[in-house]
Amino acid sequence: MNPLTDSWAGYLSLLTFMAAYLLVILEDKLHLQKSKPVILLGCVMWAFIAIYETSNGVSHTGEHVKHLIGEIGELFFFILVAMTFINTLEERLVFESLKSWLVKKGFGYRSLFWITGIITFFLSAVADNLTSALLMATVVSTVSAKKKFIVPSFINIIVAANAGGAWSPFGDITTLMVWTAGKVDTFQFSHLIFPSIVNWFVPAVIMFPFIPKGSPEGDSKRVEMKSGAKVIILFGFLTIAIAVSFHQFLHLPPFLGMMTGLGLLMFMGFYLKKADHKRNVTTEEQFNIFRKIERVEFDTLLFFFGILTAVGALQYIGYLALLSASLYGGLGNTNANIIVGIISAVIDNIPVMYAILQMNPEMNIDQWLLVTLTAGTGGSLLSIGSAAGVAVMGVRRDTYTFIEHLKWTPVIALGYFASIGCWWLVSR
Repeated sequence: MNPLTDSWAGYLSLLTFMAAYLLVILEDKLHLQKSKPVILLGCVMWAFIAIYETSNGVSHTGEHVKHLIGEIGELFFFILVAMTFINTLEERLVFESLKSWLVKKGFGYRSLFWITGIITFFLSAVADNLTSALLMATVVSTVSAKKKFIVPSFINIIVAANAGGAWSPFGDITTLMVWTAGKVDTFQFSHLIFPSIVNWFVPAVIMFPFIPKGSPEGDSKRVEMKSGAKVIILFGFLTIAIAVSFHQFLHLPPFLGMMTGLGLLMFMGFYLKKADHKRNVTTEEQFNIFRKIERVEFDTLLFFFGILTAVGALQYIGYLALLSASLYGGLGNTNANIIVGIISAVIDNIPVMYAILQMNPEMNIDQWLLVTLTAGTGGSLLSIGSAAGVAVMGVRRDTYTFIEHLKWTPVIALGYFASIGCWWLVSR
């Protein structure tokens, strides 16, 4: 057994981790951004380990932390580029244009239920589930204030966002982590498309009869995309292709491909700024790519750094090995991976997936696909179980609440277990 596991440093680190996570859970109550406790206490955990090892004449922590920061850095820069592209597309009014088109078409409530769900499912595979869910929830909130329409539509969007993100390496941070760790190849994620569709479609079909009939009042306002928007969309897809090619054919880290795409976007930004200057646009209103980088959600990025630092400390101490032995060794891979999805409804799926990657249980490709599916979609069971759910709760706090979502949890659970059944059939 690792001597740290049964030491004061180990116990104190475990208590520190629990305290940090409690503060994350109470973020809305305390108004303390989630990145603050995990960064501070994650680093403090490593200090405890270093003090213990130094006092016992051992010093391996420095090398391990250097290796850990390399893993975190790859994901950090990958997500930074993805968020910068999203912010740029938002500034170019791409999402507003899509929203205005949907509203202007005058679709009925039931049509909008399916349209927003389908768009969210496929958009989240190339963007991210949080942005996709937030965009479509805004559309739903814009067209109507009816509670009977908003609540099931919001839940439909959250389930679609999490399910759509599960079958693409770019759809969720958890799938990105599995991909960059080399557990699942780029094209093997496509094996999850049918289980992901089932995960979304089953609850959607059950909720559909509860959607009111009729149509909301239309809005004649039309929003046009700004100049360069279509080129930036093209660059976004090109960046994904470059990242895949770097990883698949050149055996380089995918973040290098993403940074290549950021370089292209920066040159595009230079062109847009020059064009604004020629049109005598004020300096403050001219396009500036660095302002898009500034608008990146750094609370999320720094939370990501802090939580992975803390989980890395637990892995170094040996607690994850004990958890792996009891969970995967005692229950078997399939049962353990199903439970992981349920756990991710309570605990954010990022630390859950990172912990599993650190445990590195003996699993074949089918089991890695299963845990990717369950960790990605299990968060739909509760409104607080995924970034998409938390974000959508902020759109209409007066209507869509934790309790309103909880009423539909049994229906979402049917989709969750149906998708596992579909995975079983696909993996035969």
